[in-house]
This record gives sequence, structure tokens and C-alpha cells, in this order.
Amino acid sequence: MTNERRVLVHPDKQALAGSVAARFITKTVDILHESGEATVVLTGGSVGIAVLAAINESSARDTVEWSKVSFWWGDERWLPRQDAERNELQARQALLDHIDVPTENIHAFAASDDGIELDSAAEQYSRELADHAASGQTLPRFDITFLGVGPDGHIASLFPHQAGIRETDASVIGVRNSPKPPPERLSLTRPVLNSSERVWLVLAGSDKASALGLALAGASRDEVPVAGIKGRRRTVFFVDRDAAAEVPENLIAPNY
Repeated sequence: MTNERRVLVHPDKQALAGSVAARFITKTVDILHESGEATVVLTGGSVGIAVLAAINESSARDTVEWSKVSFWWGDERWLPRQDAERNELQARQALLDHIDVPTENIHAFAASDDGIELDSAAEQYSRELADHAASGQTLPRFDITFLGVGPDGHIASLFPHQAGIRETDASVIGVRNSPKPPPERLSLTRPVLNSSERVWLVLAGSDKASALGLALAGASRDEVPVAGIKGRRRTVFFVDRDAAAEVPENLIAPNY
């Protein structure tokens, strides 16, 4: 199938979260029907977590056979396991603790209080990815990867002008000196994110408009990391009206 790149504009953050939640439920049911299992990569951030909360609140939530869905993360803050800023904890509170998903299907990054060093934690997650890959592969098949986008255009914990966005050998890296707190993080690398069948980028707010506009206009991935992200089958930007202020008109889906 030809890769598609689309921008779907919503009136506000609430409408955005609800629409993405509904689309996710429908698509996941379809994937399970076709493949018997689904693998999802989660993101953090206020909009990403709002989407998970909207999935949980949906009357259609339990049409998904959650026991056949596996969850991974695109990145994680290097903090203690129960720190409120961890993406894992926020995702559990918003959705994962409320659905019938087996513990072994939730693949969280290590935490800073697990008795492991940052680089060893990156290697550990890389091995876990490989352990769940099909024969002859190094990564699982990611059906849907959620990503947020920072005002500077960063995705996961891959920041402008830092080595992480240029990493092509490792599947997972430890990040130090992050320009936003906390300074230490874990992140999937760009080739791993781009191995996803579908990348769904979800962003809201006028502070994201410039980065989104630059990315869609062909900016360098080193300058605007989101410019280097593209799913194998589809790349969809789900945005609110404020974030879409600088998007080229020809990229906006007409029914939105």
C-alpha cells in the first residue's frame, strides 16, 4: 500500500482526543480481526494521555479484545517507578489499569529505582524488543505508534541537534542532557519508530504550529526531528485548529 501522509484538524483538544480514541478502537478491532493480535506503541504528554483517557471513557472500549493487544512505549523519563511524571504510570492510570490486558503484554521501560543503570536499561529494552520479534527480525511488528510533538519538533526523546535523532544502529538509547526535564530518559530511535505500520502523531496548541509547519514543509530532521518520521503504511497528524495554523492547505484532509 502506498504510504499516506495526512493532517486531520479538529476544533479543540477535547474533540481531538475523542476522535483519535474512536479511530483507535475501530482500527484496533480491524487489526485484531485481520491478524489476531495488535501491537501499540504509547506516548506520554498531556494530549497522548488524554487520548488514553478518552479510550477508557468510550462506550466502545470493550469491543477491543485487550488480551490480544501488546503495549510498548516510545520513550520514558528516567525516574522512580511510582513517579507521577513517568509515562508508564500515567498510561496505567488513564487506561491500562482499567482494561483486561495481561501483565506480560505491557512492556514498560525500566525505572531509575530498579537497580539498573541508564545505558543498561536501554540495552535491556532492546533485548526485549528482539525477544518479541518474529523469526529473523529484530523488532516486533508495530501496528500503531502514537507520538507527541514538542514545540521544538522533538518526538519521543529525540531532540533537535542531539545525537539521538541521528542514531541508526541502536534500537533504544539512553538520553542525557535532555533540554526539557528530567535530563535523563530512554527512547526508541528513529528507525524503530519508522518501522511502524502506522504512525499517529497527536498534538494540540499554538506552540506546536511552527514545528508542524516546518516539518511538513520539508525541514531537516536534525532541525525539526518530527520531519524525519514516517510510518511504513500511513503517517497521520491528528491536530487541533491552533496547531494547524501553519500547515499547508493541500495537506489538510478535506472532510476535516
